[in-house]
Amino acid sequence: MPVISERGKELKRRRHRAKSYTKFKAILAKNPSGEMKARIAEKLRRMTPSAEQLIKEWKLIG
Repeated sequence: MPVISERGKELKRRRHRAKSYTKFKAILAKNPSGEMKARIAEKLRRMTPSAEQLIKEWKLIG
């Protein structure tokens, strides 16, 4: 089994987050309701420390 360096792990996490962001944007395009925006905002908060910046950019709250 290959050993992944710390940098490799970091890149893997970043790529996975990027896929999730794309998925969230597609969901919002189909269903832009307030409830869905709140759910996605909560998921973003659990995923990344920079969630508040993303929430403002995507206009999920306020």
